[in-house]
Amino acid sequence: MKITEMTKSDFELFWPVFKAVVEAQETYAFDPEIDYESAYNLWCVSPKKTYVVKENGIILGSYYIKANAGGPSSHISNCGYMVSPKSRGKGIARMLCVHSQEIAVQLGFSAMQFNSVVASNEVAVKLWIKLGFNIIGTIPQAYQHKKLGLVDAHIMHKQLTN
Repeated sequence: MKITEMTKSDFELFWPVFKAVVEAQETYAFDPEIDYESAYNLWCVSPKKTYVVKENGIILGSYYIKANAGGPSSHISNCGYMVSPKSRGKGIARMLCVHSQEIAVQLGFSAMQFNSVVASNEVAVKLWIKLGFNIIGTIPQAYQHKKLGLVDAHIMHKQLTN
């Protein structure tokens, strides 16, 4: 398995994963009707960098990294991660998150913040905590989960450098 910067052809392979995750409406607050070009711009053009992990030409997962906000808050990074449903439980999210923290420091970010980790996504919440993130706030009923209805979302943060 190798993590590399995502290319346009990588995104073409990743598109079914992206679409499946977004349509599930369990973790991402992206429009489930998002079209390919809008998704590509959101995932690959707007962020500072986007990475993909592949094995034998098969996309296992991806993440983007960008500033969480502009100006005086641009030192804090933000990432979004997606793992192929077929690749879950194999340490891909952990690998991507560790890689993203290294890249964040290389890009000059001093912290990382996740703005809306859906509380019912317990696997992700536990992993982020294990990787040193803290829940710094909870937004009540912030996410309209397709199966569970309104659920809370956490704001999570990790200081990367002093």
